[in-house]
Amino acid sequence: MYRLVNNYIFTPGPVKMFEETLKIGAMQTPYFRNDAFSKITLECEENILKITNAACGSRVLFLTASGTAGMEAVVQNLLDGNDKALVINGGTFGQRFVDICKIHAIDAIDCKIKDTNLTNTSTLETHKNATALLINAHETSIGTLYDLDAVGAFAKENNMFHIVDAISMFITDRLDMQKHHIDALIISSHKGLALPPGLSMVVLSPRAIEKINPMHQLYFDFNSYLKDGARGQTPFTPAITIILQLHQRLEQIVNDSIESEINKAKEIATYFREAIRDLPLKPYSFHMPNAMTILTPTDEKLASLIVKDLDEKYNIIVAPNGGALHDKVFRVAHMGAMTKEYTDILIDALFDYYGRRR
Repeated sequence: MYRLVNNYIFTPGPVKMFEETLKIGAMQTPYFRNDAFSKITLECEENILKITNAACGSRVLFLTASGTAGMEAVVQNLLDGNDKALVINGGTFGQRFVDICKIHAIDAIDCKIKDTNLTNTSTLETHKNATALLINAHETSIGTLYDLDAVGAFAKENNMFHIVDAISMFITDRLDMQKHHIDALIISSHKGLALPPGLSMVVLSPRAIEKINPMHQLYFDFNSYLKDGARGQTPFTPAITIILQLHQRLEQIVNDSIESEINKAKEIATYFREAIRDLPLKPYSFHMPNAMTILTPTDEKLASLIVKDLDEKYNIIVAPNGGALHDKVFRVAHMGAMTKEYTDILIDALFDYYGRRR
């Protein structure tokens, strides 16, 4: 049987949720095919467009699915056989875009990169003939935040359709659809928004709306979502409770300001990194986001063992990594309802684990 306990959670999705969010989740799910719920959805769309600084005429689609479904739906709806997609592949999630393109017969350039945040886009110059550029703004598997200023400018200069997965950096690092020349933006509920998993949102610029393919699928057909979304509804049953939680969370973000959210995540990240700098752990990436710290042990300990011991000895959950990095790195999130006091629980546990005094 699954162990139902309240862990101290420091994973990059799901993240620690706010009390207000949890209270909404405990309520009876209401009916949704009515004006009251339509108003909620339309207000969510308005606030997302405001937070992302989307161009006039942009729209938000609400998909009851995980972030990967949002990635796939964007490829299915916005790319076709006439496209050549330049996919930035810096890790697991870049590879996921490559795989999605392959499955859907989209000609894709698998642009593998390492140890760069693409401030210098010279490595992309040989692929200027691509029609679309796909990037995970934060490659969560290796903790690298790409330079959207530089990448967006490159996409605009070469008239590339710019698709950005911002799932792991939304509201924790700076994002501006117009400044970064983003045509399609993918976000998800269970990262910086600190909601349960199960809801993805795709923000489409007017250019993206014009590019939507004719209907060739059912559940993820963007044409249907645009039509029903105009009245605050979705073609199929949405994640009703998560949308209600989203509504409350977006109002909180708009009232407090997006800058406040970003600064909070940055402050917690800096606090954590400074506190553990004397422990035998070092950053794995030189371009980490505010959302997460990725660490590699500098002693003989395996990262996978540290993850296991923190769970079993301290009831603390940090994120392991897969593949070749399984024993090399682990990840600590700073998203959601994080405070310095809550972060101290992990810091104190790490000092105790290493037999050090803080």
